[in-house]
Amino acid sequence: MTQTLPFTRDFAEELAKKFPTPFYIYDEKAIRQKAREFRAAFDWVPQGGFKNFYAVKALPNPHILALLKEEGMGADCSSLPELLLAEKAGLTGEEIMFTSNDTPAAEFVKAKALGAIINLDDITHLDFLEKTAGLPGLLCMRYNPGPLKGGNAIIGKPEEAKYGFTRPQILEGYAEAKKKGVSRFGLHTMVASNELNPDYFVETAVILFELAVDILKTSRVKLEFVNLGGGIGIPYKPESSPVDLFYVSRGIREAYEKIIVKNSLDPLRIVMENGRCVTGPYGYLVSRAIHQKNIYKKYIGLDACMANLMRPGMYGAYHHISVLGKENAQSKEVYDVTGSLCENNDKFAVDRPLPEVTPGDLLVIQDSGAHGHAMGFNYNGKLRCAEFLLQESGSPQLIRRAETVEDYFATLSGF
Repeated sequence: MTQTLPFTRDFAEELAKKFPTPFYIYDEKAIRQKAREFRAAFDWVPQGGFKNFYAVKALPNPHILALLKEEGMGADCSSLPELLLAEKAGLTGEEIMFTSNDTPAAEFVKAKALGAIINLDDITHLDFLEKTAGLPGLLCMRYNPGPLKGGNAIIGKPEEAKYGFTRPQILEGYAEAKKKGVSRFGLHTMVASNELNPDYFVETAVILFELAVDILKTSRVKLEFVNLGGGIGIPYKPESSPVDLFYVSRGIREAYEKIIVKNSLDPLRIVMENGRCVTGPYGYLVSRAIHQKNIYKKYIGLDACMANLMRPGMYGAYHHISVLGKENAQSKEVYDVTGSLCENNDKFAVDRPLPEVTPGDLLVIQDSGAHGHAMGFNYNGKLRCAEFLLQESGSPQLIRRAETVEDYFATLSGF
């Protein structure tokens, strides 16, 4: 299911007169609507209600984080700079979840100073945290269910993932943390990425709810919340449909009644850490066709490249492409849509039917509002592009300028 573009060719051309392509545009109105949909779907959650901690890695821009804070979301961070971004966006204390792995001491120190919820990835990190930053009053632990839960194509099998505690370790971890004086606890898992099967998330909730019962019986720890992780996917392909959040919520609520309420663990807060489905469908990479090449295949060369959007080249991921002004034209031509990086996988699309494209046309690569600009890099000396927020008023706001050659050389020493 592709999104109707929230801007026209004339709008993009006017913007391109002042800010050369490529650039990203994010739709503020649609992002806010998605945040409100989450709140509405999970309005039944007790004890302070539901909160989605937006995965900062998806779109690490404080303007976006501040917008989502206004809509009741927190931030899920995994590094020191992400913690600082959350802080700059006005998020504080338990509005921040710090979920990292192989964590440097300085990052634990900053997370604790912010009052963030620290989510440990390994049983050895309990002692490491105590020695480096001191134990907080609230502590969360990440569970790896191993073969109990099937993974998906992006994350892989849980038992082959580097993340989380085993079941015996997590039971031991809660008991040990309680002995050390920790008084409040959460439980977390993250086992899927870009998953479109809604039942997958209900199954994850069942696993965590049942583990919450075991933790109470074995470790004498009553959890304050469970974090079901993220991974709710988006329909990149035209024939796909979005995940129905209300369907997911109903399934989780049924499991809550059967497991949590039945075992006297109510109230138990439920939180998540979705990023992709919050902003992904509402981001657009705008790029200009600058070359057309006909050899063994037909190629359209853009002024964007894999450094601006890595997913197609890295994963073979599909992103729908529109040609501005030709949205209703028939797709009679078949192209590889490429960038200028010195790598043959620098392709946004392979054998893609499109309307006839000529140099000068503006192309929009859709569903790029998550893991797009965030995964940018400087290989081949490529410079990362600007980001704009299409405000609810209809006017564009520059929220990150494009990098310059001076930026590229700024970290060199001796030249």
